[in-house]
Amino acid sequence: MRLKSGIWVAAYLRRCSVEGAFAAVRRRGADEAGAIFIKISKQDRTAALYGPAPQTAFEDAQPAERMFSIILRNAPDADLEQRLVREIRFDPDVWIIEVEDRDGRNFLDSNVVN
Repeated sequence: MRLKSGIWVAAYLRRCSVEGAFAAVRRRGADEAGAIFIKISKQDRTAALYGPAPQTAFEDAQPAERMFSIILRNAPDADLEQRLVREIRFDPDVWIIEVEDRDGRNFLDSNVVN
């Protein structure tokens, strides 16, 4: 059984805080199963965007794990924001978490697939 989105987000925010990064919920989605997008902002004014991995990535993962894939890397903030607007239009129940970390760490451990 997979964790509810609201619980996963709370744990992720705590993890970022423990690691010394600032993280906040920018858009609250559906508590039960809203898709989660994570924006990582760096000091050089570029950002990365992580979103739900395609279903094919779940073949090797535990069914309870949330898997992410990188959507944009080292992108200008404006490009990333345009992508988020499209995602919200497609699914208004999405979560958007914004993390500010000088080193650009994502704190997703091994839950990122290419």
